[in-house]
This record gives sequence, structure tokens and C-alpha cells, in this order.
Amino acid sequence: MTQHRSPQANPLAWVNGSDAPEKSLLNLGYLPLTDSASLIVAATQGFAEPYGLSLKLHRQASWAGLRDRLLNGELDAVQGLYGLIYGVHLGIGSAQVPMAVLMGLNQNGQAINLAADMQRAGVTDPKALAKCVHQGGAQLRFAQTFPTGTHAMWLYYWLAALGIHPLKDVDTLVVPPSLMVQHLEARRIDGFCAGEPWGACAIQEGQGFTMATSQSIWPDHPEKVLSTTQTFVDQYPNTARALVMAILDASRFIDQNEDNRKSTAQLISSAEFVDAPVDALLPRMLGHYHDGNGEIWQDSHPLRFHGNGAVNVPYLSDAMWFMAQFRRWGLLRDDPDYLAVAQQVQKLDIYADAASALGISVPAVMRSSTLMDGRPWDGTDPYAYARSFPLHALDIHHELGRTPG
Repeated sequence: MTQHRSPQANPLAWVNGSDAPEKSLLNLGYLPLTDSASLIVAATQGFAEPYGLSLKLHRQASWAGLRDRLLNGELDAVQGLYGLIYGVHLGIGSAQVPMAVLMGLNQNGQAINLAADMQRAGVTDPKALAKCVHQGGAQLRFAQTFPTGTHAMWLYYWLAALGIHPLKDVDTLVVPPSLMVQHLEARRIDGFCAGEPWGACAIQEGQGFTMATSQSIWPDHPEKVLSTTQTFVDQYPNTARALVMAILDASRFIDQNEDNRKSTAQLISSAEFVDAPVDALLPRMLGHYHDGNGEIWQDSHPLRFHGNGAVNVPYLSDAMWFMAQFRRWGLLRDDPDYLAVAQQVQKLDIYADAASALGISVPAVMRSSTLMDGRPWDGTDPYAYARSFPLHALDIHHELGRTPG
């Protein structure tokens, strides 16, 4: 991959002008996942320097570790799970710390995967899974990556839509994404929900198959976000904007054409970053899917990093959806002021300034979607939406006590 400079950026405006970053060297945290690509590309391929920044990458072993290092100041900004950031902001399972979402990093590209033992037993479709769960016997164990994270929410939503209660009918536990395949092989779990390339690696290593993609649950769903603390934004507002510009520019580069995606896949697959075979990582990055159970398709909603800016806006409605799911599953005892909280956390002004400087349009900050069960979501009435599902009383402190990740 060659060094890149944005043709639309004026480096001097950010290095020598009044908008120069207050802090030039930033420590960025990420997990070894395909959707960490924009941070890796920005940090290593010359996207940060035009904006007066130097980005130092720090690979993390788990989302809990990433959270802790962000909060104690070891990391300046991170590739974050949407729900993790809002969980911290709301004080769910951790100290309450005001947080900031600077931009979306990607949409789509996660998967729910079942163990090869389940496949050999004929549990290869949702109907068979529901029958297996409800017929008695040993309770199945599913792993996700963080109690308030996106993967927990996708797993819970998908199971519930199949008539399987995710808090009663199955056991769930937290496992770092890069350890999911090992847990399948050791038969500690019967399935997992995580980001790529670990679903594809499970297939490649003969340990599992993909039962559902996350985009089949919610087409073009929000996934990872570029996140930091509110304190960081208050202290370094120009730095925050410059960081968004660098990552946004890198995101646009990745999505520009297939060759850029291929070179990005080659870069991030290395042992230094994701440490996974490029032939496991690349196909799903290009939307080429085989599920390990005989089905092959070109996905109409593949992993994407930019989408002409549609991916990167920190939509208010996306943030509110996660809070409504927290309420649904008892992670929140009471309803927050959904819109007010989203407006606190989503840094729309910083994003709009950065996007404008790069000539990227900013769509409306509320968007409409229909999920797999036919329920529409547009953010207009999150209180009623949360109550359209049964509300549960989950002991979140008990659940967090079971999280080795």
C-alpha cells in the first residue's frame, strides 16, 4: 500500500493555523478485527500527517481492557463498541464517565456462528436451533464480546426473534473476539457473535459455520465508533476534529474501490495488526460469503467503512436504539432521556466540521430502518419502542461478574 495524501486537504491550515491540534501524538486503541481497518490505515499510510497528527496504535486483548485504558488516560481514543461507550456514559457496570462518539467507523460485517458439533447434530437453521433449545437437555452456551456491546445486542435480538429467550433459555458469557475459535475448539461454547475475521476463521479451521450475519438482523446497522472521553474533547477540540478528518479520509480511501480493499486486507492481516490469514479476512471484506454449510452469496449489505459518508455520521437514532435495547433487557432500570443523552455523546458539530472540510456531505442525523422481525425504527419514540418488547430485569452486576473478556 502506497503513502496517501488527501487532495482536498490543506495541511498548513491544520499545522500552522489557529485550528492546529493542541496535541499531536495520539495513542489509539483497537482490537484485532477487520473493522479496525480505518484506524490502521490512517495510522500507517500517511493519512494523519496532513492534519498535524501522529497516530500510535495499541492492539488490545479485550474490550474491557480497552475501556479501562481509555478511562485511565493510557489511550486517547479508541475503536469502540457503540454499546460499550453508552454503557460507560450511563454508568452500566462501571463508573459513570461522560463519553464522546466522534464518528461511525463501519456498518455491517459481524456474524452469529455455531459450533461444528451443532452442525453435525443437524442444527443448521433457526427452526432447528429453536427446537434444540426448547426440547430440554443441556443448556446451550453462546459467547458475545461485551455485556453492553453490539454483539450482545445482535445475539439477544436474533435469539428473541426466533422465540429463544437470551437471558433464560441459553447461557451467555463474554469472550474476546480473537479467542472465539479457540473456545469453539475446546467445546466451551456452542456458538458466538463477533466481528470478522473470526467467523470466517471458524469455518476455515473446521470449528463452526455461520448461521446469520448481523446485516441480516439489521441491514446497514451501526457497529464500531471512533470514541473518546468528553474530557478529551473539552481539552483538545482541534485535535478531535483533526483525528476525525484523518480517519474519515482513510475510510473513504478503503471504500473507494476493490483494489484499495484488497491492499487494506493485506495490510491489516499481518501479525502486527489482526494476525489472521488474508484468505479468511478478504472475502467477507468484499461481501463474498460462504457460510460453511453449503450456501454462497454476494451480500447486498457488506461491511463498509464510508459509503459516501452515510456510514460515518454519528446518527442520533443509532445511539438511541442501543439505549432502548438496554432498557428492553434490563441493563437500564429506568428510561433515560434518550434524545438528550444522544445529543450529549454524539459530537455532531465536530463531525460536520471535519466532513465539510473534506467535501463530504452530512445526511440527516435520524435515519429509518426495519429489522429482521419487521419492526421499524426511526428514533422518534424510543420510550414506546422499548415497551413494544417485553421488559426484563437483568442483574447486570451478576452478568458482569461472568466476563473473563
